[in-house]
Amino acid sequence: MRFRFASLIALTAALPASAGTPTVQVSGWARPTVPGQSTAAAYLVIRNRGGADRLIALGSPAAAATSVHRTSIVGGVARMRPAGRLAIGRNQMLTMGTGGLHVMLMGLKAPLRPGTRLPLSLRFERAGIIRTFLPIQMSAPDAGHAAH
Repeated sequence: MRFRFASLIALTAALPASAGTPTVQVSGWARPTVPGQSTAAAYLVIRNRGGADRLIALGSPAAAATSVHRTSIVGGVARMRPAGRLAIGRNQMLTMGTGGLHVMLMGLKAPLRPGTRLPLSLRFERAGIIRTFLPIQMSAPDAGHAAH
């Protein structure tokens, strides 16, 4: 599910502005990196307060490519595979975490530094584009903390 951020910008311009409260809300966090590290992971909580929807693409100006991956253990070995489009049912919540679903950021343009925020845009089939800024930190934020 590779997706170029420039394509996401073009898609944003083509979508109509929606009125009212968004039906999908996104929060989460990303791990810091060291100089020279080209990949990173981010973890999201997606709350869908509307009808069934599907995450179809995501992007960040901080990385050349982004995709959602799923980690699984096969024969005692951890493997990561692209997760594809993610369905999120009506009034459901999808939680990503270490050892499971996560956002892979590939081709980082600069290190992710603790105390800064990662811009991320997500495109949903029905809800359209959702933009958020994820805090860069060593571990998951306290319950109830949201990135805006």
